[in-house]
Amino acid sequence: MILLLAVLHFSLGAMWHSIAPGVWLREERIAESGPLVRVRAVVVRIDPLVNRIRLDVARSHEGLQPEWVIDSMPRNAVVALNAGQFTGGFPWGWVIRNGQESQPPGKGTLGMALVVDSAGGVALVTPEEIPSWRDRAVYAFQSYPAIVVDGQMPWELRAPGRGVDLSHHDSRLAVCTLGDGSLVVVLTRLDMPGGVGSSLPWEPTVTEIAEYMLSLGCIRSMLLDGGISSQLAVRGNDGAVRRWPNWRRVPLAMIIEPRR
Repeated sequence: MILLLAVLHFSLGAMWHSIAPGVWLREERIAESGPLVRVRAVVVRIDPLVNRIRLDVARSHEGLQPEWVIDSMPRNAVVALNAGQFTGGFPWGWVIRNGQESQPPGKGTLGMALVVDSAGGVALVTPEEIPSWRDRAVYAFQSYPAIVVDGQMPWELRAPGRGVDLSHHDSRLAVCTLGDGSLVVVLTRLDMPGGVGSSLPWEPTVTEIAEYMLSLGCIRSMLLDGGISSQLAVRGNDGAVRRWPNWRRVPLAMIIEPRR
């Protein structure tokens, strides 16, 4: 609770900066004091009514190795980031691209999915809700774990020994939906002098990042692959790209582009 109060102090006082139509950015420390005082959050808010969300893939010519990095960001994209979790160089769980399901849903009570429908609306859905979306999703991917469900932390995150490692510190990448239908992306970085250690995994636990997402007003939220996979790029109105790179190439990315 002490961390949550400190986080709220920063979140409520932070200002959004418009960087492109329907895209806002802000950066802030996620805590006022304590061990996380040097952790900075890059927060991007996206309006799906102005921008469309799709999935992108990039693999080696042999099709065996993932090749996507933020330098693969398309020229017209305003936001790009790695999507989902990965196993054996391939996405874990449910994947739909252009209305075609390439992988079925994965199992697990915290295996939440991001879904884009034919109107371009975006939703985060629980495992129980996935069957009702399978015939109407244009894009979808699954990740783990869900960290906010209907404005609360899931039961599994409220105490140790419930199937989620609550003590592990790592750099984090998360997505969430707000009550107004917009999508929020959060990337954490360690704020060290000269950028030293900026992508090293000395960062929030699962419950700490969940508290931060709740402080932003998230209704539902899930983690994407963090650690050395977490990467984000945003393009402003002037065409300049701000990059938060990382070391690992990934098989799946989420791309946000202006609607035409």
